Amino acid sequence: MPVILALDQGTTSSRAIVFDAQGTIVAFDQQELPQRFPQPGWVEHDADDIWSSQLATARNALRNARLSAADVVAIGITNQRETTILWDRATGRPVARAIVWQDRRTAPLCAELTARGLGEIVTAQTGLLIDPYFSGTKIAWLLDHVAGLRARAEAGEIAFGTVDAWLIWNLTGGRRHVTDVTNASRTMLFDIHRLRWSEELLGALNVPASVLPEVLPCSADFGMTVSDHFGGAIAIGGVAGDQQAALVGQAGFAPGMAKNTYGTGSFVVLNTGARIVRSTQGLLSTIAFALEPGKATYALEGSIFVTGAAVQWLRDGLGIIERSDQIEALARQVDDTADCYFVPAFTGLGAPYWDPFARGTIVGITRGTTRAHLARAALEAMAYQTADVIAAMERDAGVPLTELRVDGGASANDLTMQFQADVLGVPVSRPAIIETTALGAAYLAGLQRGYWADTQTLANQWREDKRFAPAMPAPRRDALLGRWRAAVERSRGWAGA
Repeated sequence: MPVILALDQGTTSSRAIVFDAQGTIVAFDQQELPQRFPQPGWVEHDADDIWSSQLATARNALRNARLSAADVVAIGITNQRETTILWDRATGRPVARAIVWQDRRTAPLCAELTARGLGEIVTAQTGLLIDPYFSGTKIAWLLDHVAGLRARAEAGEIAFGTVDAWLIWNLTGGRRHVTDVTNASRTMLFDIHRLRWSEELLGALNVPASVLPEVLPCSADFGMTVSDHFGGAIAIGGVAGDQQAALVGQAGFAPGMAKNTYGTGSFVVLNTGARIVRSTQGLLSTIAFALEPGKATYALEGSIFVTGAAVQWLRDGLGIIERSDQIEALARQVDDTADCYFVPAFTGLGAPYWDPFARGTIVGITRGTTRAHLARAALEAMAYQTADVIAAMERDAGVPLTELRVDGGASANDLTMQFQADVLGVPVSRPAIIETTALGAAYLAGLQRGYWADTQTLANQWREDKRFAPAMPAPRRDALLGRWRAAVERSRGWAGA
């Protein structure tokens, strides 16, 4: 049977999923991806680990499905966004470790750019804010801190890519240096109105245009894999950054549809159609997807840097659980957090605060606080941070949210999803397939190859697994949110104090 192979390269793992024409998972494989923390606020990956782990999972997924390259209609790619890789065009070797989206080392450069008055230009052209989160300042940092690299880049010897471009380069044997509009829109160098690189911002950040990839729609011809990888060539037909891919996987094709993906961080995305909505509430205006050249669908996005990563920290840093999937059972041992609040600002706060100097904070600890209270506080923090973003989104959009579609690992956690519905005061809907990030990449590739006829076909395939209705009284909800926001204020500005 013909299938689509989706590559889902994330911050903490590389995964590959085989989907059939109904959007059902046929086979799956996953490998954890190690992160490196060489200094406080620094987060790095080995780019070779990204490639080798993703290739291995793709091969294993096909093997698990008992399929060959001849059975695959196309490959779709989705990836952790903003993570920055530079490599040698001649050898294909990375010239430094990848700087991960969570990394905050460029905070001083961002402060300098803001002091130069570039904030309005950045927001007007890119829809973003000046922040270390985005790729542009990461590129500039590498060019200035790796010996001889700037001169080599200016001579055309160096290529830049977000993770999708790095994977495509390797999959095609170095024949294609391309990205898609969603990943390009997260670099702080891409004009989302004109759908092209901004000469003005390249000049402001001193990034040579020669390092940049060609930008294509999300459904496009991204090249063919070399036969050695899978025993035959496979077309790469779809690419999108992970949050945009999740919106596609949730069939969020119509304006007004919103989803939240709970992964290492969490990201709320609201489809605004052909209109770019300028946020006044600390949200980002970004590209949702593009299915044809020169025409994009836009979105408002609220980026939360740490949600699932807090659970990993409880596992790896404190050792209070052995496996991440034990967190719900531990949290259920208590009825509430006993007024303990955990603000997981390990690498600063994203939307709607945008404070790169905030740091992780746990407040309200008493002698009665147990590991179960901390586990519950970590899960509730996911919901509180999402509530902050939704409140900002409602103010920007001018209409209240009526439903939130959810996906990602933590969406399988019933305790967290019920609490999310309670603090939002609106229903939370979990789809039958929560691997919507990979599914979105598959959809984009399948559309390009004619595997699916159109977006309406995909919308008709969406199915709900479970609906969580809010059950918390409004006074209780308001009181909890008030205490949460007081805890957030205690975390802010810590690293800059």
